[in-house]
Amino acid sequence: MNTNAADNGEFGQRSTPSSPIVPKTASEALRPEAGTPPPKRSRASRSQFVVFMNFVISLVMLLILAAGFALYFGKQEFNEPGPSANADTFLVKPNTGVQEIAEQLERRGLISDARIFRLGVRAFGNDSALKAGEYEIKPQASMRDLMELLKSGKSVMYSLTVPEGLTVEQALQRIAEQAALDGDMPATIPPEGSLATDTLRFTRGATRQQMVDKLLADQKKLVEEVWQRRAPDLPLASVDDFVTLASIVEKETGKGDERSRVAAVFLNRLAKGMRLQSDPTIIYGLFGGKGKPADRPIYQSDIKKPTPYNTYLINGLPPTPIANPGRAALEAVANPSKTDDLYFVADGTGGHVFAATLAEHNENVARYRALQKKLADDAAKAGTAKAEAAKVEGQTDAPVDGGDDGDAGAAQ
Repeated sequence: MNTNAADNGEFGQRSTPSSPIVPKTASEALRPEAGTPPPKRSRASRSQFVVFMNFVISLVMLLILAAGFALYFGKQEFNEPGPSANADTFLVKPNTGVQEIAEQLERRGLISDARIFRLGVRAFGNDSALKAGEYEIKPQASMRDLMELLKSGKSVMYSLTVPEGLTVEQALQRIAEQAALDGDMPATIPPEGSLATDTLRFTRGATRQQMVDKLLADQKKLVEEVWQRRAPDLPLASVDDFVTLASIVEKETGKGDERSRVAAVFLNRLAKGMRLQSDPTIIYGLFGGKGKPADRPIYQSDIKKPTPYNTYLINGLPPTPIANPGRAALEAVANPSKTDDLYFVADGTGGHVFAATLAEHNENVARYRALQKKLADDAAKAGTAKAEAAKVEGQTDAPVDGGDDGDAGAAQ
């Protein structure tokens, strides 16, 4: 009787005999044994809905990744320096949308991709914030720089200057020649003296009619303002006479410290019933609003040519102004110097000398003519010396300087 537990399993029972051990060859012993097979797929995992949802989720993830990459690279390009190597200008017309602006920028070579610019502007909420105007584009400006510039509305500004003393016709010529303005000139020419002498600032696209309207309105306001502050008892019947005399003062002198004294001379002569005898009125009577040619002097014979503007021949003021007077000339006439002067003549240095009596004035005229003669003689001598030098060098056709001044003087 066997009492070994190892052999019997449980006490008193015999164990089932184990399978016989089959010997393996060396190659069989080294061969890997088959692993545990995977569990069978559930029926739910094999359904079409689950497969479709897995596809959708994967697709959404891919789209999110693609959008992230596109957003990153788009933002990089939106902020990077632009392709333009040179400064340029760009015009945005009124009522132009972001898409059209973007396409124009791309065609001009100012941005690399119109779609990125358009999407970037909309991403920043500036779809309707871009303003019309002409803009100065810096070299290599980024799309973001361009967006901020067009959003700011800081357009390129142009200037139109109408100097004191121009006639209306001359002022209109300047307006017509300003290439940055649009539109036609007014069909009718405004009255002489009715345009302000000023510098107007404007953006490209402003019209010529707007410029004329602005100058007309500014001059009307200025004249009314100065006229209301005039000295009492001026020998002027109306505001029209006021502007006419101011235009004569404007043409007589360009020196600020002389205007009120020149105005006083003319006002004193009007008060005494004396003729004004102003050279600029002769010129306007001969040449009108076009003005005297630069190389055309006033001759003694011009004084005797009858025109409605020749104040050597007519009494009082001419029928209209002879130019557009500026503020200083208007102020001078409204509040002239307190003086008894009735005459003035050029002093040969750009100014004038004044006199209260004809005798004193004649002396001033004589000095002025002596100075003019001396200057002419000096010029002739210089011309002769120049001609002699030219002959020595073989240049026999060299010009000789010289000329006839022919100025009739003023208020004689």
